[in-house]
Amino acid sequence: MIRPQPRAKGQAYEAHACQYLVRHGLRVLDKNAHSRRGEIDLVMQDGTCLVFVEVRFRQGRGFGGAAASITAAKQKRLILAAERWMQCHGVKSTQTEFRFDAVTFDGSVEAVNWIKNIVQG
Repeated sequence: MIRPQPRAKGQAYEAHACQYLVRHGLRVLDKNAHSRRGEIDLVMQDGTCLVFVEVRFRQGRGFGGAAASITAAKQKRLILAAERWMQCHGVKSTQTEFRFDAVTFDGSVEAVNWIKNIVQG
């Protein structure tokens, strides 16, 4: 059996996460938003709230699973990347409601978990 390359596998999980969130009422604004400060997998709109989404997959729940892989350092990079995205799109963080969510997969695409507000403080 041919195994997919990590990048292709990541893109497949990101696509599944995007479809999942769209089915739950969010609207896609951007995908794989890159900057020197980091990358945001998905930028979405949930009503009036801007949502920055990190997508994570882990083969199993060892070491805490996919959600536990979103460390404090990763959260800082997400914040910096989101600040840059807002700056580039003319969005003022002081005038816009926004949050950071994660869509995680532990073991398979069916094991989807949507976690709202992953960045605190």
